[in-house]
Amino acid sequence: MNSTHAHSHDHDDHAHHDHDHGAAAGAGRERKLLFAFVLTVLMMVAEAFGGFWSGSLALLADAGHMLVDSLALLLAVVGAWLAKRPADARRTYGYGRLEVLAGFVNALTQFVLVAFIAYEAIMRLFHPGEILSGVMLVVALIGLAVNVVVLRTLHGHAHDDVNLAGATLHVLGDLLGSVAAVLAALAVRWLGWNWADPVLSMLVSLLILGSAWGLLRRSAHILLEGVPEGMDTAEITETLRHADASIRDVHHVHVWQLASGSRMATLHAEVHEDGQSAQALKVIKDVLNDRFGIQHATVQIDPGPCPDEPLGCAGHGHP
Repeated sequence: MNSTHAHSHDHDDHAHHDHDHGAAAGAGRERKLLFAFVLTVLMMVAEAFGGFWSGSLALLADAGHMLVDSLALLLAVVGAWLAKRPADARRTYGYGRLEVLAGFVNALTQFVLVAFIAYEAIMRLFHPGEILSGVMLVVALIGLAVNVVVLRTLHGHAHDDVNLAGATLHVLGDLLGSVAAVLAALAVRWLGWNWADPVLSMLVSLLILGSAWGLLRRSAHILLEGVPEGMDTAEITETLRHADASIRDVHHVHVWQLASGSRMATLHAEVHEDGQSAQALKVIKDVLNDRFGIQHATVQIDPGPCPDEPLGCAGHGHP
């Protein structure tokens, strides 16, 4: 068996550039999350004070919502910070996957939050209280403005950045909660509809539930070493098989995602007897990087039939 895993100088320079770019992007994410955390905590205190002052359960519930979100954002900040730590002897891939774990936990907290909102809404329907709608409206409008600023700060994250996506989901929930509080304050003040508050809260909880399920599914897929979204191992296999005349076959392909944008692959490549292993390796690396965005690949070159054939290389169910 001839197992090869090599990088050219060009790949090293490219990897170094990508590392610097990734470090800068990680620092940017951390600053965004920290800014969002500070604003959310300040608004949470303001809404709690306003809720006690006005007697508004809607504001108090939204303050409780923001308390959960503050903890979620803090978790996201810590996750982004730990993700920048270098690899060590025990964690050779580093701590990048912590941001995925943070996104997974954030999604779970959303389900708890939805249950809390539903309970509070039902209680308000049966036990409506007196509300100072003017104070409630002012505080809700301030909260809405703050949430818009925070959401714009977090906007534009990568599709596969589930940590920042989780934080954004929490802020979006806050934004919807603030909109509901504003509408409820207007309904109570001008129409006397006290029931509008719990009904709008229930609608917001349903929206949060749908987004939370999507985030939970995405982060769990990454944690389970699933193929990154938009990628097909069969397509990768067929593309590599026809990438160069020296390649006889490609099989045992595994593709997964370590963290945000960090795609990895392992595969076996069988070359013709007169083929050059170095040439096949370079072509495979280039195709994986340029076409599929896979920058870290471990390629086993088989100069003949697959050495794992006695163990059933094709029988494992891999391409």
